[in-house]
Amino acid sequence: MPPWIAGQARNDKVSGFLKIEGLAKTFVPGKPVFDNVSFTLDQGEFVCIIGHSGCGKTTILNVLAGLDQASAGHVFMDGREVVGPGLERGVVFQSHALMPWLTVRKNIAFAVESRWPEWTRDAVKTHVEKFVAMVGLSGAIDKKPAQLSGGMKQRVGIARAFAIQPKMLLLDEPFGALDALTRGTIQDELMSIVRETHQTVFMITHDVDEAILLADRILLMSNGRETPSGYAPGGIAETVTNTLPRSRNRAGLHHLPGYYELRNHIVDFLVSRAKAGEDH
Repeated sequence: MPPWIAGQARNDKVSGFLKIEGLAKTFVPGKPVFDNVSFTLDQGEFVCIIGHSGCGKTTILNVLAGLDQASAGHVFMDGREVVGPGLERGVVFQSHALMPWLTVRKNIAFAVESRWPEWTRDAVKTHVEKFVAMVGLSGAIDKKPAQLSGGMKQRVGIARAFAIQPKMLLLDEPFGALDALTRGTIQDELMSIVRETHQTVFMITHDVDEAILLADRILLMSNGRETPSGYAPGGIAETVTNTLPRSRNRAGLHHLPGYYELRNHIVDFLVSRAKAGEDH
């Protein structure tokens, strides 16, 4: 077995900073999108989930964020069950979700003031400016979203999520709508910030190279499917451990020993097995 394959996802109870037990979601009776999903994240770990559209990735993230309810199963973070949204979880979506009538500064300040209502105006100002600088937007801090490019808007969203200092960051394809050059630049910035802050991150992506660049582990998710014996729900088919050096960067990624084997394994899953639901 290749060294990066951790094997089939476990269905028994798991432990960790984030603990998902037996998660299921059904929209159409008798045809659950996914069933019996169990996995864990350690504190400071970066985990990506990858799979075809419709397999339930975003639904899982929304359940972790407290924005949706599972049909079955439980989510625990830091020993407490997740039952709704909370400021201990920062979320960044593909759409920037900024308030268009507020400047960059005020968009982030709104979140900071919600997190720490007792802070003085000067404390909020200093905190906001720190995180705006972290994503390289100090020169645009008093601009409104309409004056920003798509990549700049996503940086604001990332700064806002980090500024509330969440215990966990949830990313739903935050770079999917960006051009390749901008996406690569923000990936590098995100990786640098995560390493500096030791942030725990759960991220959805369709981009295999993005997952290999950013993640410590990659969850491969299969689609629900019709079988001769009935309907089989989707789920976590395989967990892949990223064995490439953690100091990797985008420019040198394809030069690292083992990169192509790892990439080919994930692509093979997506092309040949994710929809068929075959075991590896």
